[in-house]
Amino acid sequence: MTPADPADPADPVDPADPVEPGDRPAGWRPLRIAMTSYYLPSDSKIGVGHQAHAMAEALTARGHHVTMFSPCPPVAGARYEHRTVPMHGALRTFRWAARIRALDLSSFDVLHCHGDDHLRLGRPTPVHVRTMHGSCFDEALHITGAKERARMVALGVTEVLAPLSADATVCVSEATRRWYPWLHRVIPNGVDLDRLRPDVAREATPTVLFVGTYEQRKRGRLLADVFERSILPRHPDARLWMVCTDAPDRPGVDVLGRLSDDELADRYRRAWVFCLPSSYEGFGVPYIEAMASGTPVVASPNPGAREVLGEGRYGVLADDDDLGDALLRVLDDPALAADLSERGLARATAYSWPSVIDRYEGLYVELLRARAARDRRRAARSSSTRS
Repeated sequence: MTPADPADPADPVDPADPVEPGDRPAGWRPLRIAMTSYYLPSDSKIGVGHQAHAMAEALTARGHHVTMFSPCPPVAGARYEHRTVPMHGALRTFRWAARIRALDLSSFDVLHCHGDDHLRLGRPTPVHVRTMHGSCFDEALHITGAKERARMVALGVTEVLAPLSADATVCVSEATRRWYPWLHRVIPNGVDLDRLRPDVAREATPTVLFVGTYEQRKRGRLLADVFERSILPRHPDARLWMVCTDAPDRPGVDVLGRLSDDELADRYRRAWVFCLPSSYEGFGVPYIEAMASGTPVVASPNPGAREVLGEGRYGVLADDDDLGDALLRVLDDPALAADLSERGLARATAYSWPSVIDRYEGLYVELLRARAARDRRRAARSSSTRS
């Protein structure tokens, strides 16, 4: 399967015609894709960076030439090209937009930004796609500290401006889109179903897995409190695995720090239940990762969890006061745990990287065809004016 050369489309179509995902007319060559992300797994645990890296890897595996522009160092073993864009000093997340604006992208077919592209307006740019990974306005409602809240609101303003410079802006969830109702495209985040797979060899004792941060909106502290108050009295040998770096020593808690992808996948498979009681998630990739591993999910009813878990059809949604009881129900009821595991596995297939990349490739093709058609109409008008 080979994508089109936007400069010489082999199969001209009306730009109003829909382009199905994966539609690549014969004779079209792989695309040259410039991708930007302020975060990458080489230097940050932020989920956006992991998604940008995984998307670049998946597109490269499809035969496209992807170049990642980022202030982070290259990710070890990455198959895509990496160009470091140095950033120093204060207000880096705001100044990153100016660095993106300054990039010479004349040799690329597609620009795909994972944030901070609002200043590209007016710059010569290839077909431009922006992925909106959540809403900073929504996050501002759940973050502590006046300074951080003000920063989130300011970043939210840049998100409002972003669609002015992009040919297409994609939200990763309906929960994200509700803050930007003028946007209509939703393509979810992806997960690696080859790496994340179920295993019957669970831990011998009840084990709860958490992936996030102890403080702030991921609310690891809340889960540790619930675990100590509700789980340990019923199951004295239970363990809480916390994949974070900021948790203190507490009874029954194992602080695992940062894990490799393979180490994390192993923990997902071995845990009895996964719990992430975030006050806010724009999507919630860890919920999908747990379901793909066959592990039942218990979550707070934040926007991302409600959407990913189908309002409770594929996992348990529990308010703070009910979180301990919800965890105990899953830990104590093998039939319930098996049912949640089965439903979660079915749900996770919708988020495989091949299906996500199919949809983005279809979008690239649609936009390239539309631009080629506009260029032909512009050339025709110019020719008729001269004659």
